[in-house]
Amino acid sequence: MIRLGAGSLDAIVAVGAHCDDIAIGAGGTLLTLCLARPGLRVDALVLSGGGSEREQEERAALAAFCPGADLRLTVLKLPDGRMPVHWDEAKAAVEELRGRTDPDLILAPRTDDAHQDHRGLAKLIPTAFRDHLVLGYEIVKWDGDLGRPAAYQPLTPEIAERKVRLLQGHYPSQRHRPWYDREAFLGLARIRGIECHERYAEAFAVTKLTLNLGG
Repeated sequence: MIRLGAGSLDAIVAVGAHCDDIAIGAGGTLLTLCLARPGLRVDALVLSGGGSEREQEERAALAAFCPGADLRLTVLKLPDGRMPVHWDEAKAAVEELRGRTDPDLILAPRTDDAHQDHRGLAKLIPTAFRDHLVLGYEIVKWDGDLGRPAAYQPLTPEIAERKVRLLQGHYPSQRHRPWYDREAFLGLARIRGIECHERYAEAFAVTKLTLNLGG
């Protein structure tokens, strides 16, 4: 298991149940990683939105969130809100992803996310990626399911602002939502920044971490 930031980081995986999940939960982290590591391989999987305007939004957005990266994005057509009854299809997609990459890091939803699609995908990831560091990102929502994260990625003010601009610019289909605004995105980043003595940050859950203190 890697000690994040201490060794090579050549390939990552990012997964989301819906288009915009990855960008909302880990967009600042993606920007930070890709700007620091040109050519980083990013394998991304989104379970729903395929063949719709949402897929087009996602492709443009993730290209912007992963500047200079070797981005490989798959967007499937599972129905929104119905992932538990499409478990076999979701499981097959995650297994297929595992078959073509061996990442140094995985960005995924949290296993205790209140949304059934997010939670279901999160629980599938360790069944295929058994020896990998998984960071579970958070998405603010009306359920009030934000918890006490275990890991933080500080964001510079420039990265935090860039994340908000990209979210607002690349997902016009979501602008009508009352929570989809600058205050929500920067507000959560500011709170997480306070918790790790930074201006802004993204926070993650970690369910299992292997240490190498003698290495």
